[in-house]
Amino acid sequence: MKLSRLTMKRSPIFIDNLQQATSHILKKVGPQLKIATPLGLGKPNRLLNVIYNEVKNQPETLSLQLYTALSLQVPTGKSDLEKRFLGPFTARHFGTDYPALDYLTDVMSEQLPDNVVVHEFYFSSGTQLYNGPAQRHYISQNYTHVARDLAERSVNVLLQQVAKRGDRYSLASNSDVALDLKDLMDDCGKPFYVVAVVNESMPFLDGDANVAADCFDMIINDGQSERLFGIPREAVGNAEHAIGLLASTLVKDGGSIQIGIGALSDALVNALIMRHQHNQLYLSATEAFSISEQDPLTGKYGGLKPFKQGLFGATEMVMDGFMHLHRAGILSRIAYDDVQLQRLLDEQQLSNPLDEQALNQLLDNHILPLKLDANAIVWLEKFGLLDGKGEIQGRYFYCADGSRFATDLSKQKNRKTFSEYLTGKKLTGGRYLEGAFFLGSSELYQWLRELKGEPWQGLAMQRVSQINQLYGEKEKLERQQRKDGRFFNTCMMHTLMGAAVSDGLENGQVVSGVGGQYNFVAMAHALHEGRSIIMLRSTRTKKGVSTSNILWNYGHVTIPRHLRDIVITEYGIADLRGQCDEDIIKRLLAITDSRFQQSLMETAQSAGKLAPDFTLPASWKNNTPQLLANRLSSFKQQGEFKKYPFGSDFDEVEQQLIQALSQLKNATATPIKKLITLLSVLKPLAKDEGIEKCLQRMGLASPLTLTEKIQQRLIHRFLK
Repeated sequence: MKLSRLTMKRSPIFIDNLQQATSHILKKVGPQLKIATPLGLGKPNRLLNVIYNEVKNQPETLSLQLYTALSLQVPTGKSDLEKRFLGPFTARHFGTDYPALDYLTDVMSEQLPDNVVVHEFYFSSGTQLYNGPAQRHYISQNYTHVARDLAERSVNVLLQQVAKRGDRYSLASNSDVALDLKDLMDDCGKPFYVVAVVNESMPFLDGDANVAADCFDMIINDGQSERLFGIPREAVGNAEHAIGLLASTLVKDGGSIQIGIGALSDALVNALIMRHQHNQLYLSATEAFSISEQDPLTGKYGGLKPFKQGLFGATEMVMDGFMHLHRAGILSRIAYDDVQLQRLLDEQQLSNPLDEQALNQLLDNHILPLKLDANAIVWLEKFGLLDGKGEIQGRYFYCADGSRFATDLSKQKNRKTFSEYLTGKKLTGGRYLEGAFFLGSSELYQWLRELKGEPWQGLAMQRVSQINQLYGEKEKLERQQRKDGRFFNTCMMHTLMGAAVSDGLENGQVVSGVGGQYNFVAMAHALHEGRSIIMLRSTRTKKGVSTSNILWNYGHVTIPRHLRDIVITEYGIADLRGQCDEDIIKRLLAITDSRFQQSLMETAQSAGKLAPDFTLPASWKNNTPQLLANRLSSFKQQGEFKKYPFGSDFDEVEQQLIQALSQLKNATATPIKKLITLLSVLKPLAKDEGIEKCLQRMGLASPLTLTEKIQQRLIHRFLK
């Protein structure tokens, strides 16, 4: 159930010193701290460090239970080569003074003191694998249930990094759980201390995030503003571009969209922009992948034409892709907080700005009464059709500019006068994007900081109970706003029977977390013509060995097979909704890498799930990386499907080094491979200016030790 917005007000104190703030928190709350702090950018790192070290240094008297998710840490690298590469990059990208989370440093080394327990419900992907304490204290939660579960654990402090503008504050990157948790704690009357730390680098955003000072018990502003953690943009390969292109054909003009983060999401956004801005080239690309508007899925649920009505974004995470979609003119469908108004706009019975028929539509659909009253005036003011400074006096409404019109619209003369007044006016107060938190590149944060006017007003950061589910007081409205919803998420593996594996391994180790993935899959099934679309690479390569990401079975699932819907790999689209087991298996085999189809088919046959006489059609047997390369090559020559479609945080030399280091890692993955690779670099080095720049970047242009000389030759070998 969605939470109502409660109005309990606090009387905040203002502090400009973190140590004083920590002492005050301990005095108000007591020695047993149960702290909740948001995921990602919402953490006030410096305050958390002061509190954590205070507790760590007083094990006899203080204790801390910390509840959070997605603790971000600047990467340092494990091997000497990784450190040589990452050192200069992280200093440039994150700055040399980024405040690392002290508790996370101790978590990573399994050195947390006994009086501190850290519970996370979403790990930074893969960082806590085989970390005993972190794995044991992990809490698996749907994102919409986090506030409920934290309230039941009686957390007593909420720490939140915020933005400030005038006398208003913005929860900015994390309105998600904070507001729901505050309401629950206030409602049940449990002691709960809410602390805000001002960061001037944080964008001030609107929506539920825009709050007054009385939302907090303490507001800390010590004049120190730390740089926001910018996620480096990933390279997008052939497989990702193919998946993104296929996925883009399932997006319907005039609908809504949710997207996650990463290379697959970047590929999808890139393809959507290509569809909108370079449509002829896009049509050639979809034709190369045998997609046309005559295909049942594309024809009913998607499209290949440029966007006229545009898309509305309703997403848990606001990431770079939404910035690019807005800049491209695609994220332009505006959602308004009135279900009838929204329906008229979506059905194009009402234009914006309003035309001469608008008043009749508003009256005929009972949005406005024939006799305007106070409620009607409030409605007109809410959507910008009146300026909010007029008033009703007797039979007339008097505008601030001195003009007037009669409130009795049953009379044709009065209706005509008011219609002329409304014609040409533009509806305001709508949203093109609603999110629960944001996370992405430094470019995203700068864009958010620079938003003004309608672009700023049209982006709302909301509570997660609104974004991630439908059920509540506004369900009918949200169903209309999220019409033709497309929910794009990724997974690591997928079973041939229809289940998705997104957050963990079969031995119980947690890779990341479920986050909101289940919420959006369930919402797709609940919405009329909504679709859940799971994207995954068909294979993965580890130590130079490729394995299939489509498996017969797996010991852990995130999305059970009864919630199966659409699955996309680089080799095609599988529509699994409502299909029987045999057809699900066939459709997934058709988009599996051909190296693994035969064994999977035989396993399904031995289980009695596939007819014994079934054979793989010839058209399925060419699902190979070479096929993708051939399909994309001509488009790459025309400047499409770039490795970094939205730019890179790495310079050209670093991009070369990333590729070389990756190849080196694969070439030394086993003892035999390592020996062969070492022997291959014994021959003299050839001079090359480009390679010299890379060696200088790694500090290996003039090696001194034997190890450095070997490293120099290895880098040289894989840069050629």
